[in-house]
Amino acid sequence: MDVAIVGAGPVGLFLACELGLAGCSVLVLEREPDLRSPWKAHPLGMRGLSAASVEAFRRRGMLGRLLRASGIHDAPDEGLDTNLDTDLDTDLDADEPSPPRSVGHFAGMMLDPADVDVAALPFRLPGRATESLMTHLEAVETVLSEQAAALGVEIRRGVPVTAIAQDDEGVVVRAGEREYAARRLVGCDGGRSTVRRSAGFEFVGTEPQFTGYAMLATIADPGKLRPGFQLTPTGMYLRTGAEGYVGMLECDGGAFNRSQQPSREHLQAVLRRVSGTDVTLNDIQLVSTFTDRAKQATNYRRGRVLLAGDAAHIHSPLGAQGLNLGLGDAMNLGWKLAATAHGHAPDGLLDTYTHERHPVGAAVLDWTRAQAAAMRPDPHSQAIQRVMRDLLGTRDGTTYAFQRISGASQRYDFGGDHPLVGRNAPDLRLEDGTRVGGLMRDGRGVVLDFSVDQCLHGSAMGWKSQLRYVAGSARDDLGLGAVFIRPDGAVAWVGDREPDRAAFERAAVRWFGSPGA
Repeated sequence: MDVAIVGAGPVGLFLACELGLAGCSVLVLEREPDLRSPWKAHPLGMRGLSAASVEAFRRRGMLGRLLRASGIHDAPDEGLDTNLDTDLDTDLDADEPSPPRSVGHFAGMMLDPADVDVAALPFRLPGRATESLMTHLEAVETVLSEQAAALGVEIRRGVPVTAIAQDDEGVVVRAGEREYAARRLVGCDGGRSTVRRSAGFEFVGTEPQFTGYAMLATIADPGKLRPGFQLTPTGMYLRTGAEGYVGMLECDGGAFNRSQQPSREHLQAVLRRVSGTDVTLNDIQLVSTFTDRAKQATNYRRGRVLLAGDAAHIHSPLGAQGLNLGLGDAMNLGWKLAATAHGHAPDGLLDTYTHERHPVGAAVLDWTRAQAAAMRPDPHSQAIQRVMRDLLGTRDGTTYAFQRISGASQRYDFGGDHPLVGRNAPDLRLEDGTRVGGLMRDGRGVVLDFSVDQCLHGSAMGWKSQLRYVAGSARDDLGLGAVFIRPDGAVAWVGDREPDRAAFERAAVRWFGSPGA
């Protein structure tokens, strides 16, 4: 077995799909016996996918299925080389970039999409760019499980992992009386990761400022609670359109003992304190608790064991960035781990996973810490709230927050001067209608050559098993002569109107090794 993955949540399953697409043998071990759970369905399982995550599903031909599983029933099917045109895609008839339909919030302070300065967003193409998507975990995991199975991935459910051991040759995973051997192991088993603890990863960070609750309840007098995000002097609560759903957090320093289920009386008391009302809860159907504890593994790899998703970093759900952060881990790691398993990875490739993803995780942790700091019920935090409201009411402030929340500001440090290098590739469209998203279904990187004499063709053929070469002109080429995109969608190199073949070859060697490897 090339790779064992512990955890069949969205991160573990997306990683399994990436490895299966690359021809690796993959085993996924999941503690829970069934994919379906009320915690994964609407409304408790609702999650927001960022534009980058939506793009990742599109690039692997799964977006149409995800849209239908999420309740958008008129979404089209996707074949290997088709281009998906939905309301989430670019409006090619527009002359200017369009603002996003939704932005989100900072510490419960809602942001106005109309205040986003789209002209300030990096490499925004004309029309409406890929949008975020509200979905639920059951939909995400169902689509990914089906994709993984079609790619030959074996998923075993009801298999709680209890320990691991590794040596120079491989890893052994123990689950009850059974043992499973693999050349490498990835822990995608959540914030309380068994893999992380067993492998001895250092996990550092900050302790909580609040306790949060998400519940389905029967509310005797729901009219006493205002809809939407409500930031109050003692915390925050959230009412959505889902009947009986309440989210709330209290700035108690994380004092509640989360090893116990909160009683109806406790939940009612917290809700009354946070909302400043005498609202009554008749009964509780489901409840879970969380905090804003923010910690991160200092390195995402120890020998033959790696971490991704919540196993590598935990933080509060403020801003709804945890799922997107984990999916970004999976996209970044998948092709690198596959190249390593097949023996053609250049030296140090697997170490770039931590180098690239750790700063992204650290930035998300800081973003959630900043929100927690602004929500504390003390005069200093109340002053921060007032200042933040003023800043977020400006065009620059809203644009900055949108870039942080959406990931539009994310850029890996690859070196080089061009500002597109290290960013997620824009969905460029060629004159024949072919788009970047439709070129990446098979998991290879892509070289777009806009030069008149197709000068990169001969060089690109040296990596034809890892790269798809496409020549032609684009409807909007952003002034570029050529673009080299890694399998995870990150721009690895950019050429001018007369691309430098030697510079392209150096970039290809850096990421894929010697030609023909």
